[in-house]
Amino acid sequence: MTGTPKHSVSVAGIVVDDSDRVLVIRRRDNGHWEAPGGVLELDESFEDGVRREIAEESGITVEVERLTGVYKNITRGVVALVFRCRPLTMNTRTTDEASAVRWMTRDEVREHLDPAYAIRVFDAFEQQTRHRIHDGVNLLPA
Repeated sequence: MTGTPKHSVSVAGIVVDDSDRVLVIRRRDNGHWEAPGGVLELDESFEDGVRREIAEESGITVEVERLTGVYKNITRGVVALVFRCRPLTMNTRTTDEASAVRWMTRDEVREHLDPAYAIRVFDAFEQQTRHRIHDGVNLLPA
């Protein structure tokens, strides 16, 4: 079908430790703090993609628990599936994609992450799965 819009599908993990701190990375490409994640490869499941992205960007392994939200960046045409995860290892490291890796409290998340990415963390503490749209920085009305 000609003219059909193209979207990119990405996955991200909200990794929560026993103290309710959340794993975040500072991206090398733009300097922003975000939960680890990236483009889903064609031959992998959602869960495998989340595990791969978290390991590539932070050095830790996780157990994927559940889908917590679906988010669309309307500016870039990216649809992100976000999963709550539990860490199986705790030793983080910087990587080619992350200049810093930290465990943050929710208050620190609110302070350091753009609203469109901070909401993913807060939604991961809710019981229901959320869906939201944003412009890459701010949430937009649905």
